[in-house]
Amino acid sequence: MKIIPNPKLSVLLIAVFAALSAAVSDGQDLDDLLGKISSEPAPEYVYGTFKGTTIINGQSVELAGNNDLLFLVSHRFGAVNSGLYNFFGLDQGTTRLGFEYGVRDVMSLSIGRSNYEKTYDGGIKLKIFRQQTGVRNIPVSVTVYSAVFVNTLKWTDLERENLFSSRFSYSTQILAARKFNKNLSLQISPSFVHFNLVPSNEDQNNIFSVGLGGRYKLGSRFSVNGEYFYLLPGKSAGDYSNSLSVGVDIQTGGHIFQLHCTNSQLMFAPGYIARSDGKWTEGNVFIGFNIYRSFSLRLKRESSSEIAVMP
Repeated sequence: MKIIPNPKLSVLLIAVFAALSAAVSDGQDLDDLLGKISSEPAPEYVYGTFKGTTIINGQSVELAGNNDLLFLVSHRFGAVNSGLYNFFGLDQGTTRLGFEYGVRDVMSLSIGRSNYEKTYDGGIKLKIFRQQTGVRNIPVSVTVYSAVFVNTLKWTDLERENLFSSRFSYSTQILAARKFNKNLSLQISPSFVHFNLVPSNEDQNNIFSVGLGGRYKLGSRFSVNGEYFYLLPGKSAGDYSNSLSVGVDIQTGGHIFQLHCTNSQLMFAPGYIARSDGKWTEGNVFIGFNIYRSFSLRLKRESSSEIAVMP
């Protein structure tokens, strides 16, 4: 068993929080921090690159709007190839409940809890660039997502020294996306996962992956999505599968439904990136859904957000 704590990741999260808090307190957004001149014409931002803050399992470049609270229910049934006795997976499943809160349209904070290994997570998402035309021609939107995850299962081996730090894992992703036209959006997501505790000395504490995601809109309230995470060569790539997911997004009023099939039953980053064990070729896939509900905490005079609305 190998334990490698990574305190640098925690320090990085704290530093990001501190920097953003200072910027927000001054009433600035990231455009101001990059040197926006008030006399310049207003930029023409691109909206609705993706419908929600996730494409399927993975994060999208989208954030919750300013003072908006998103409630997210995610569920993955059991494997389809489990047979009729388990009703093709409908008798089984994992669930995650989460909240995301938007701060000044440039940052969102998230918390969640999954019943797999009773895992709690907390994250921060920061918009660095927004795709726009006009004075500045920025061809892509860039968002950074970083989160910490805590396994709260009871220890099974009480004879060994069980450290609280062994419960932690971390993930950081750089999300870069472009909306090519009103229908097509694509995203690339270089991703890093760190586990403080792994089963043996041969297992990887640090895992790298590259994610690809896309959305194609088929109507004003309907789109098809796809997502793939490629594990870079290493022991984890040999032991686990690359995550592959396909699905649809449907908007109805204040709700968004994401229905999909995936070989990743886990819904938090260390799970779907580094611990996917389903194989499409063997029917070891999981039917699942995400449901978004947005609650506005803004005053009436504040402008509404574009998040989670399919244009």
